[in-house]
Amino acid sequence: MLYKINAQIMNVMRPMHVMARQSRQMFYFPLSPLNSSWFLRTFRASMELVERLTDYYEKPEWFLDTTEIDGREVGIEYVNAVEKPYCNLVHFRRRARGLKHPKVLIMAPLSGHFATLLRGTVREFLPDHEVYITDWKNARDVPRIEGEFSFDDYVQYLMEFMAHLGPDTHVLAVCQPCVPALVAASVMAKRGDENLPKTMTLMGGPIDVRISPTEVNDYAGGKDLEWFEDNVICRVPQEFVGKGQMVYPGFIQLSGFMSMNMDNHVNKHFKFYNDLIKGDGESAEAHREFYNEYLAVMDMPAKYYLDTIRKVFIDQKLAKGTMEYRGEPIDLKDIKNMALMTIEGELDDITGRGQTSCALELCSSIPKTKKVHLEESGVGHYGIFNGRKYRESIAPQVKAFMQKHS
Repeated sequence: MLYKINAQIMNVMRPMHVMARQSRQMFYFPLSPLNSSWFLRTFRASMELVERLTDYYEKPEWFLDTTEIDGREVGIEYVNAVEKPYCNLVHFRRRARGLKHPKVLIMAPLSGHFATLLRGTVREFLPDHEVYITDWKNARDVPRIEGEFSFDDYVQYLMEFMAHLGPDTHVLAVCQPCVPALVAASVMAKRGDENLPKTMTLMGGPIDVRISPTEVNDYAGGKDLEWFEDNVICRVPQEFVGKGQMVYPGFIQLSGFMSMNMDNHVNKHFKFYNDLIKGDGESAEAHREFYNEYLAVMDMPAKYYLDTIRKVFIDQKLAKGTMEYRGEPIDLKDIKNMALMTIEGELDDITGRGQTSCALELCSSIPKTKKVHLEESGVGHYGIFNGRKYRESIAPQVKAFMQKHS
């Protein structure tokens, strides 16, 4: 029902969106001095604000078509190295010969936003790494015949991707995949799998949500599983490829995240409106780029979402040592030969301080010489993997860690 109501609301707003876009375009006169008048700037700003608030945001493009290697521009080709029903392993293949750089697998979260949210994360590794990323698919676009997708299936995907890349691979897990990444590493270590990554870097992941719980943790862990099944799980309507699939819709997750910081989002849109009137094109474009990404959401498979709620947030299975993979007990002490780095942001309001770094203690068989923790001051959750401090401080330290343990 919620899915259909949301679709109806979007259909109702569509004429308003089209009208606002056409009005904004009609009141721009090329080469006319009137364009800079207060009235026209205010009118166009109002129309663009309406246009953006009534838009439906599809999956963004990567916009990573080139990188610079040794002072020369090199083209990038997006290649599906592995294709699975719910995820593609995308390789950012650089069009240059003779490159011998280490492989890094970036594990993007399956948590409502597309993998393009990690565009900035990827960009920093392109000049000196062979970069791969988990590009999760919108569950509403996956045919029901493919079956359900669970937490254990997620772990299996990660192990298959690491097997495809082979030895000497480095893993960078951002937020939600930190837990299944550790589970996958434990299974591989126990089995003596030669494809166990050389290093694993965990960035802002909920390893133990009992430590410094945030509002997100309280929401996810403060209700029983039946509440989530009854209130946020929907069936995909007939008009989509995945009709009949049970999903946690992206629009519900987005509304939840926005409600936690509604004042901040409202203020940002007022600032955007004023920037348009003032003619501050750079600030306005930064706002567009951020919200084009932030407002583009995807549906998550219901089975996986409910598994994660139960295992990570309600029962804290990995932290308590009760996690299983397909009935097989998980013991993080099995991990011995993989270097481990954890990264947290001082101002992170999604994953509290200490929730990720506790992995260093849980993986007690890894030598201390192969463990590193970094807490970046003055950054929140998003700043861990994007932005100025990520570029100038965090990414260089992660690369140095990978290089040291190659």
